[in-house]
Amino acid sequence: MSVFLLVTSQLTALAQATLPSGLKPAQFHLYVLAGQSNMAGRGKVDTLDKTPHPRVWMLNKANEWVPATEPMHFDKPAVVGVGPGLAFGKQLAEQEAGTSGDPVFIGLIPTAVGGSAIDAWQPGGFHEQTKNYPYHEAIKRVQLAQQSGKLHGILWHQGESDSKPERASVYEQKLTQLIERFRQVFNSPAVPVVVGTLGDFYIAKNQAAVQINTILLGLPKQVSRVGCADASGLTDNGDATHFNAASARELGRRYAKAMQALERKP
Repeated sequence: MSVFLLVTSQLTALAQATLPSGLKPAQFHLYVLAGQSNMAGRGKVDTLDKTPHPRVWMLNKANEWVPATEPMHFDKPAVVGVGPGLAFGKQLAEQEAGTSGDPVFIGLIPTAVGGSAIDAWQPGGFHEQTKNYPYHEAIKRVQLAQQSGKLHGILWHQGESDSKPERASVYEQKLTQLIERFRQVFNSPAVPVVVGTLGDFYIAKNQAAVQINTILLGLPKQVSRVGCADASGLTDNGDATHFNAASARELGRRYAKAMQALERKP
């Protein structure tokens, strides 16, 4: 039995997929997945979510490029599940083509941390629940990924932890500063950024979240090359906080549509 398991593990290692040799950085479009739990994903994983697309990859916890499957994040392993990232990547892979006719590959960079307030996404920000520095960890992972491809966009879904009157009043300023900081650190001053609104179900239980959504919906008018994926009409998984799997996938497709609209702008 032990010999069988050893041989099986060796065959699995040999069969592990790698990015195509000769893949040009211009063909490998990188997208950052940032924010808190609804970006990390809390939906129930199904067969669909375990089925990779040949041109959608993710940077795993070990900083290796592997075919993207759910769960993509690793912030809270006991609860992590389906988020919007994989559906986003699959839709882009199906709809985008390289300028030279070469196939486009999508590289997703999971960096979201469940329960993280926007203050944890500032330099030096610490997230007590996960003993993590979300901003600094994201910077390290994205800069590593940029060695393989070109940054094409940033997805942001966060705000539940800032849905309190005293935090919401400064949320727009802090988010605007974060976007500017990301663009500067990644040396991508015009990289498109798409933010996503909080679910209707969360608004229903926390009226302070209305102000957060108002800010998110209005941000495209305040900051250049920013779009918004509206989560209106989507459904929670029963906890009035997190999108269920079907809604997380739909939100991912909305992110893709908003991102593509930004990418088409000069």
